[in-house]
Amino acid sequence: MKATLAQVRSYERSVQLLMVNQFTINLGFYMLMPYLAAHLAGPLGLAGWTIGLILGVRNFSQQGMFLIGGTLADRLGYKPMIIAGLGLRVVGFATLGLVGSVPALIAASAATGLAGALFNPATRAYLAADSGERRVEAFALFNVFYQAGILLGPLVGMVLTGVGFRLTCLVAAAVFAVLGIVQIRALPARRGDDAPDRGAGPRARVFAQWRGILANRPFLLFSGAMIGSYVMAFQVYLALPLDVRRLEGGGASGTAAVALLFAVSGLSTVLFQTRVTAWCKARTEPGRALSLGLLVMASAFLPLAAAAALPVPQGGVGRWLLAAVPAALSALLLALGTMIAYPFEMDTIVRLCGDRLVATHYGLYNTVCGVGTALGNLLTGAVLDAARAAGFPALPWLGLVALGLGCAAALHALHRSGRLDPATPGAPAGATAV
Repeated sequence: MKATLAQVRSYERSVQLLMVNQFTINLGFYMLMPYLAAHLAGPLGLAGWTIGLILGVRNFSQQGMFLIGGTLADRLGYKPMIIAGLGLRVVGFATLGLVGSVPALIAASAATGLAGALFNPATRAYLAADSGERRVEAFALFNVFYQAGILLGPLVGMVLTGVGFRLTCLVAAAVFAVLGIVQIRALPARRGDDAPDRGAGPRARVFAQWRGILANRPFLLFSGAMIGSYVMAFQVYLALPLDVRRLEGGGASGTAAVALLFAVSGLSTVLFQTRVTAWCKARTEPGRALSLGLLVMASAFLPLAAAAALPVPQGGVGRWLLAAVPAALSALLLALGTMIAYPFEMDTIVRLCGDRLVATHYGLYNTVCGVGTALGNLLTGAVLDAARAAGFPALPWLGLVALGLGCAAALHALHRSGRLDPATPGAPAGATAV
């Protein structure tokens, strides 16, 4: 960790602040969100469909507004969007703890989602701009802070929620309020990437810019190919816990096995992300690193497929090990694959857009991957149920392996054709598309 912190200090102040910013955002978010459904079902006594609606509104308002948030960041500047997003989170989280009516809860949930759509593209575009030639390393460090917030947030939230969910909401709101004040005072203003072009004439209209981005075929192909990585990574929150619960149940031992998944995933990233990135950067090209990352993620489901063929012990330590060990190994391999791919993924987006309208490209990319992930999770859940009913429990894991192999092959083909490198002849630069 000393080496990681020393590497962070080697960047300029704005980059350091953005990393701490992301850690704090995830800390505040994950101290509240894992416990929201239980609060809505328990003290508020809401029906299951209402809880699903409230949580779904948050996800939809974030995924659906990423493109808007990125566009605003490029046109108005990164700092205003970051501060606006933090302010919305303050309002949304405080409201979640203070109100009980469904309309107010829906509005608060929508505000928290919109907040993410405002500051996420702006933060990543800002980080890409100020880290310069060290973008890949900067995004590796960014992922360390990102995962550290996810690790610590639920622990803090568990303590606070033990006192009262309202306290959790107000503390989370206070965290975002303090972070917003720090950003106002300490984060330098940063205009969008098209600022150098404004002297050449009137700025292009928003729809013209969007049409240009949609004409950037390499960017769209890359976005589509990366959907599989998000579907696979999300199974740490969906298919893996469901499988653990199926084998071990919902008691204390099952909860411990699920907690192990998250601990393995987060801790491995915090401890090894920068080393993995340095190793990959020294030995391979970005396109090959992306393909390798997805291949590792695809392999993550092989232990679960193999375990599905084993007889299930009646109980005791053997049953717990069968539930926990393959799932933990899967979580570790998913984390490793993400460690390999993520920094190069973020860097590739910047290169494909030619360093122009980076926040807008990040916004559209997040929307494409978010919609793809939602559909992928819906299909995964359906296959899980169908496979159990048919007596073929390995089917979902084999399907995810096939998904990963297909996406890795698509990325390899894009790399071989030169489409992931705008400098390569025949690969159109993103700058000409906007």
